Amino acid sequence: MNRLRIISSKCFIAFVTITLLFCFNGSAQHGEHTATTTTHETAPAAEGHEGAVGDKFDPVPLIMHHVSDANEYNLFADFTIPLPVIIYNKTTGAWFKTSSSNFHAHHGDGTVEVDGYVMSHSRVHPTDYTQSYIDFSITKNVFVMMMGLLILTLIFISLTKKYKNTHGQAPKGLQSVLEPVFDFIINDIAKQNIGKNYQKFSVYLICVFFFILISNLLGLIPFLGSANVSGNTSFTIVLAIITFLMINVFAKRDYWIHTFAMPGVPKPLLLILTPLEIMGLFIKPLALLLRLFGNITGGHIAILSIASMIFIMGEVGKNMVGSGIGAVIALPLLVFVNGLEVFVAFMQAYVFTLLSAIFIGIAQEEHHH
Repeated sequence: MNRLRIISSKCFIAFVTITLLFCFNGSAQHGEHTATTTTHETAPAAEGHEGAVGDKFDPVPLIMHHVSDANEYNLFADFTIPLPVIIYNKTTGAWFKTSSSNFHAHHGDGTVEVDGYVMSHSRVHPTDYTQSYIDFSITKNVFVMMMGLLILTLIFISLTKKYKNTHGQAPKGLQSVLEPVFDFIINDIAKQNIGKNYQKFSVYLICVFFFILISNLLGLIPFLGSANVSGNTSFTIVLAIITFLMINVFAKRDYWIHTFAMPGVPKPLLLILTPLEIMGLFIKPLALLLRLFGNITGGHIAILSIASMIFIMGEVGKNMVGSGIGAVIALPLLVFVNGLEVFVAFMQAYVFTLLSAIFIGIAQEEHHH
């Protein structure tokens, strides 16, 4: 009980730090535009229906719109929560600050220009495509990450209070649900794969597991905007970088010896093996970020593709019979795929945590020659 209480307190502190890093990385992105970029005046939604081109329904713009990040948070239909737009223009050296609502966006494309900036495909950028800028805005994905931060903050604070007030008693409620998860991560993932130094890394592994899990689950709730947080490269890159640092900063001496000069290996072979080992240092986190990014993005695309069957078969509302048939086919598939995505949300959180523990454990291993 006391051990889990201390861990939950540490998790809260570490989680806040990690999440703030994620939020900054998710919003601070460079923007480089060329003259070939589609503007709000030529967007495919010009006919009043996103993804509708002429009399045909094109699901690709709709799908890409929902899996991409945005400077606004669209919940459903035209109900949108405005988000702050904060851009530093490197070309002019000026800051641009406003609300996404000032662009009067419809399906991600603004109808109003604000101080030389427009919104197209849900992202704000200068009208002059030759200008270079950095976007520090609170985007849709960052907003959902902050929601995840708030949820997990409340959970960890609640757990800490319960551990203090019910010391020596059997866990109840949420405490009884999460305590086995803590034990599983500590004993079955950290201890089994890292070894005697597992307690040093348990807090990080718990934070990563719950942060990925809550981000994945929030992205599966339709009326919360279906944000694709774990399918955002900024999110997965920061996760991979932090794991990379955890592996190499705390690595044992034997780990570096086996990386640069493996004992017992003829020196001519080191010319081949050492570069491969150095490449392996970066391949490990790369595998983590690509696995998480690919699985979550693929799941979102699958769900949206199946939902698009209703509109494709109904010819954008012209054929009610086709829409009905499409719904009969699509709805059972959507239920199945959504259920599968819930499983994938847990599985990807587990796999990322497990692989991180394995890679850290490799760096902690002490060899006896």
